[in-house]
Amino acid sequence: MAPLSQGGADLFKQAARMLGIEAKASPSVAPDATDASSTAWLAEIFGTRRSHSGISVTPENYHRCPTAYASVAVIAQAVAQLPLHLFKRTADGGKERATDHPLYDLLTDHPNEWTSSYDFRLSMESSALRYDQGAFAFINRVGGRIEELVQIPSPQCSVELDADTREPVYKVTTNGRTRVYDRGDILHLRAMDGVAPLTAAREAVAVLIAMERYAAKLFGRGARPSGVLTLPKGMSVDAVRKASTSWNKAHGGEEGGGGTAVLEDGITWQQTQFSSVDSQFLEIRAQQVIEVLRPFRIPPPMVQDFGRATWSNSEESGRQFLSLALLPQLQMWQGALRRLLPPEERQSHVFEFMIDDLARANLAARMEAYAKAIGCRVLLPNEARAMENRAPLPGGDEFPPVAGAAPALPAPDATTGDEA
Repeated sequence: MAPLSQGGADLFKQAARMLGIEAKASPSVAPDATDASSTAWLAEIFGTRRSHSGISVTPENYHRCPTAYASVAVIAQAVAQLPLHLFKRTADGGKERATDHPLYDLLTDHPNEWTSSYDFRLSMESSALRYDQGAFAFINRVGGRIEELVQIPSPQCSVELDADTREPVYKVTTNGRTRVYDRGDILHLRAMDGVAPLTAAREAVAVLIAMERYAAKLFGRGARPSGVLTLPKGMSVDAVRKASTSWNKAHGGEEGGGGTAVLEDGITWQQTQFSSVDSQFLEIRAQQVIEVLRPFRIPPPMVQDFGRATWSNSEESGRQFLSLALLPQLQMWQGALRRLLPPEERQSHVFEFMIDDLARANLAARMEAYAKAIGCRVLLPNEARAMENRAPLPGGDEFPPVAGAAPALPAPDATTGDEA
């Protein structure tokens, strides 16, 4: 890391005063400091996370790595597109949609006047995957009733635990002013152990970015390794410059590959060979994609990496994505949303994501599942039609007769005992 400039030193002193630290206690962070630990500590204070590869990877610039962007997008978009409903438990042990509940439209349609339910969940889930502190939304109540949910940028919010009760206390800093909120005023999606998946993948992301840059430079040179121009002794500076210019013009850059260089008499060119690392670049790059995916628990086909995909394991990859990557996030959402309910409703009402929509793209599999559910008397025909947004049919509120079963005998007449 480069030495601190005068402006950086002044910024550090200002931060030190805000934190109650005397500047003289850290003499190694003077404008000409080169101490790595001091500059790294200062970088952490201001959120500049530099990896061992020297590339800074933050929750804001992660999109420079396509694999990291795709990892966040595939989970966040899945959470955002799944139908979310509030159900009320019935006396017979079933559940019915609580469409008359104030929170139903708030979460299924629009959390506030300027944000749709899809956009709200997409942004919240993306923040939960990128920031260690998680994602936050302010719960705006009017007369004790929740009227809207407004997302708070994660960098503006910090969480502290009460020393006695261990309840979370939220501090939101905006324009230099800090406000403290009770746990009942904030919807919080927490990262596991306070470490976001992107943080766990930070070094792997940095390496992949470095490989992308290397590939760009390699192909920018016409996909040729560099070499050595051997010049005879006694050549003038102008002759050396002319020889170098001629070679770079013929072989350098994306438009220079394959040209013919005209060299001065006595100049020879010796091309260096690709190293073993260069020759296995694609294999190393493919493995690095896997390293980025590990903290997100995403199978490679979900981010368009089909190197190991076959007809037999593609369906299994979809099930792995659902069980390992998506379901834990959905459970986190359902637990956080449950805290929006009054204590007296938490036993009778439940939020639930409808994961059946994940199979909607496969028409044959969906119809087969409906047929089996109706045949096994799990779904009524009209219930299956409602799931497809189709109008009910006459007689669809009754189960069809079981194939191969004997027809039911008519009930006997109550007065004579004979069959009706």
